[in-house]
Amino acid sequence: MGMEQRTEASILHADLDSFYASVEQRDHPWLRGRPVLVGSGVVLAASYEAKAKGVRSPMPHREALALAPFAITMPPRFEAYMEASKRVFAIFRDITPLVEGLSVDEAFLDVGGLRHIDGTPVRIAQRLRERVKAEVGLPITVGVARSKFLAKVASQVGKPDGLLEVPPGTELQFLHPLPVRRLWGVGPKTEARLHDAGITTVGQMAELGEHRLAALLGRGTGRHLYALALAHDPRRVDTGRRRKSIGAQRALGRRVRSEAEIEAVLLAIVDRLGERVRAAGRVARTVELRLRFDDFTAVTRSRSLREPTDLTAIVLATARALLEEAMPLIRERGCTLIGLSLANLENHGAVQLTLPFDGGEHDADLDLALDALRGRFGRAAVTRGALLHRPLGPDAPILAEQD
Repeated sequence: MGMEQRTEASILHADLDSFYASVEQRDHPWLRGRPVLVGSGVVLAASYEAKAKGVRSPMPHREALALAPFAITMPPRFEAYMEASKRVFAIFRDITPLVEGLSVDEAFLDVGGLRHIDGTPVRIAQRLRERVKAEVGLPITVGVARSKFLAKVASQVGKPDGLLEVPPGTELQFLHPLPVRRLWGVGPKTEARLHDAGITTVGQMAELGEHRLAALLGRGTGRHLYALALAHDPRRVDTGRRRKSIGAQRALGRRVRSEAEIEAVLLAIVDRLGERVRAAGRVARTVELRLRFDDFTAVTRSRSLREPTDLTAIVLATARALLEEAMPLIRERGCTLIGLSLANLENHGAVQLTLPFDGGEHDADLDLALDALRGRFGRAAVTRGALLHRPLGPDAPILAEQD
């Protein structure tokens, strides 16, 4: 979903502040408030107290000490950093399954559609920051916007330890006064070339126009930077370079749902995922069920299949078994969100065809016929009896789908 279709600012860019240096300050209280350098040959990270003196990473250690002679140098402890990163990403994935990690210390999160269970995107961002501080002990800055590009720029502008939203409709007002180096793809050489031409702000780039920008910087770079200067960035949050799972989730709200209603929601999700996995020409080896409870805790249950499949009947039987296992928790805590993923995907032709599962050939024919009918006449053309007349029926919105 690009910015043009997204009506609310619901993409978060979460970026830990001076990650390695912050871990050192967390673990060694005497370093707090003091300039800290991590790494002795080249500075791998600098605390904000050192950055205030002009230190940047990567920078030769000798240069950094010339700028900040009283800085304390710490040897890197990569195991500690990886452990902190894992804990932070676990928080991200507890908030939404739509997480695109960019590095050990930053990620995009898509929280579109979670408003009626978790609040506004800004409230979700506030809670994310509170949880990272309380549970991992680290400061984190979050940018909130309608596109990935703007969310990342917002987190840069909001640093350190901040939260900055770019409300819908204000994107160009936010972006155009900023220096050109804020745009992805503007390094020192491009920045110098633009400055030589008298262009210092993003707004001036937009005014220059695509053709003149292309003449100055080359066709590809000119087109890319002109699109960003107009805040055009249609890219979705990508949960994995290798498409290893297809999933969907649906919020149930705060009202107490009967077990039959919860199962009906699961049926609708399974039908939808069956269509998607067949349309993609994939088969799944694992079925994963994710539940969120009234107290904001969540559980994930998964089961691996003996053979990979794209048959709705097999996925449904497995999903029902997982739901049945989790029912005691649902009765105890209430359920606000249900999600299902088909994981460990493989190409359909890459696996050996297996013996039919309870008349599986007929199941496959039926699945394909239903897919064709729904594709031609709409999702409500054919539905299960269990889903009729339900408030969360076949056309109720699936709040987030992930690949």
